[in-house]
Amino acid sequence: MKLDVYNGTLPSLVSTTYSWTKTSSIIFLDQPVGTGFSYSRTQQFNKPSDSGEAKRIHEFLQKWLGKHQVFSSNPFYVAGDSYSGLVVPATVQEISKGNYECCNPPINLQGYVLGNPLTDYTTGSNSRIPFAHGMALISDELYESLKKTCKGEYTNVHPRNTQCLKFVEEFNKCTNRIFQQLILDPLCETETPDCYIYRYLLTTYWANDATVREALQINKESIGEWVRCYYSIPYNNDIKSSMPYHVNNSISGYRSLIYSGDHDFEVPYLGTQAWIRSLNYSIIDDWRPWMVKNQIAGEVGTQQRVNQRKPLSCFKGGSMANLSKRGEDLPLRITDKKI
Repeated sequence: MKLDVYNGTLPSLVSTTYSWTKTSSIIFLDQPVGTGFSYSRTQQFNKPSDSGEAKRIHEFLQKWLGKHQVFSSNPFYVAGDSYSGLVVPATVQEISKGNYECCNPPINLQGYVLGNPLTDYTTGSNSRIPFAHGMALISDELYESLKKTCKGEYTNVHPRNTQCLKFVEEFNKCTNRIFQQLILDPLCETETPDCYIYRYLLTTYWANDATVREALQINKESIGEWVRCYYSIPYNNDIKSSMPYHVNNSISGYRSLIYSGDHDFEVPYLGTQAWIRSLNYSIIDDWRPWMVKNQIAGEVGTQQRVNQRKPLSCFKGGSMANLSKRGEDLPLRITDKKI
């Protein structure tokens, strides 16, 4: 989307060389029901939750593939980023379970892809301090004081550990004016064209235009105003860690590709590396440069569980890689034999 000053007309779209849709058929799913353009014809009695949405996504896929059977034999991957790091692995497990227990025809599930995934609340939060130090956002002295007094636990600090709490507060003061999704960009109070979040404003104008809704065949009775992030929906965050799902999916033989941008402060790549390392998988292919047009775009490595048929591949590079580094991460197709 062109980031020009909004002039009151419909924001224009531009074709991109690096669109993932040029290599794959993709279902873009608004989830949970009520977000984006999604709606339900029946009353929802249960409060949406992480685990509940995994079941609903599986149910949706069964119905969709049943109506579009031309796609049913295609290799199928589940993908998401950020908070979806909790829901996608659970969804993969639901699909796998359904293929084994009940559902016909089975979904041709091959694996899943996650970008900057929230995986474990504690691991992710604790990785922010070493990340901030590595990015020169805090001093060596503060970092050493945090390590000495907090012993690696910066999130659930014991109330009696007053020294740790003091240094954590100092850390928060040093970093609270940082744009956490992309630390190189400014933290903006208003949506102006030089701000990263300006594209969110343009998206809102675009999605709420009547001609756009007509072109997308949006049911006029389905929703009111389109909102990018609909925080008012009641939701139960019942999956605190998706690591058990990763382990189960790995045992079941599904491939996974985990990629992270290296300037994301919300879900730092150090936390992603930490939870992957905790799985104790064997290193099949150690970190190596990922080259795009003879330039280093990041690093990639592969790990595999003993006796596992399919590997887990890891990639780090860029910032919010699926948005700001599309040219670099397009080759990261999970079906690529290079990974």
